[in-house]
Amino acid sequence: MNNLANKVNLIGRLGADPEIRTLEDDRKMARFSMATDEYYRNADGDRVEKTHWHQIVAWGPAAERVEKLLTKGKQIALEGKLVSNSYTDKEGNKRYSTDVHLQEFLLLERKPVEA
Repeated sequence: MNNLANKVNLIGRLGADPEIRTLEDDRKMARFSMATDEYYRNADGDRVEKTHWHQIVAWGPAAERVEKLLTKGKQIALEGKLVSNSYTDKEGNKRYSTDVHLQEFLLLERKPVEA
């Protein structure tokens, strides 16, 4: 049951091309934004779409797969975990962020079949 303690599953589309960095030890890090959509009916019965944005971070082999396969607009299913961070901005204010650290992903769009 410990594997379920901090697990996130999302299906959505990349909002931009991933940003790839190579660290000092030649390990890669990838960062990208991902949009997920939620649909519901408001009090008037109108269908409403709400988009949620998530910041995704991948390390090592997962980052290398991201670099090779993902671009803006691609639809993926991912599994990861939530990681909270805090930092002080330029004005001295304490800021907080929560990222999803990617563990696995699956590309959901098919490649076109050549005739």
